[in-house]
Amino acid sequence: MKGRFSLLAVKRKLKTKNLGLFFIFFACLLLSGLFLFLFYLLPGMGMGPEQPIAFSHRVHAGVKNIQCEFCHSYVSRSEHPGIPPVEKCLYCHNHIISNHPEIKKEHQYFNTKTSTPWVKVNYIPEHVFFIHQRHIKKQVECTQCHGEVAAMDRLKGTRFKMQFCIDCHKIKGANLDCWLGCHN
Repeated sequence: MKGRFSLLAVKRKLKTKNLGLFFIFFACLLLSGLFLFLFYLLPGMGMGPEQPIAFSHRVHAGVKNIQCEFCHSYVSRSEHPGIPPVEKCLYCHNHIISNHPEIKKEHQYFNTKTSTPWVKVNYIPEHVFFIHQRHIKKQVECTQCHGEVAAMDRLKGTRFKMQFCIDCHKIKGANLDCWLGCHN
């Protein structure tokens, strides 16, 4: 009988010891996962895709206060805002921080007569005919759709949905006839 009680005591000790090891293992696993999240994922959350050139809207539109229309020069007279050509960037950067590694990349695109392969960040459905020009003429600020771009390094981008437009049109008392406005 005495041997039986000691065997049960040993089993309990092993069970407690194993439970302790399991807890330590689980805690290490949890802390590792938390570290990876904080170190790798959290800094990039809310940021859009990486661009071929590390362009900062925060520096250009925010700190330097360059108006959107300077780089997106077609926005007030075309259906599309236009992505700045290489020459537009070098208009300033031939003289300002021209030896910066990112500006040197821009020079490579210019020298090879290649457009900068910017990654698109804002999307509207293919069947929608959206005209920036109409909105600019009605003095709709860029920030109303694109957010506080002047505070962003990399644009997060948006997949615009119909309800977003309808809500804005209702607030502004704008045309809500789909076929006259966006779907023609």
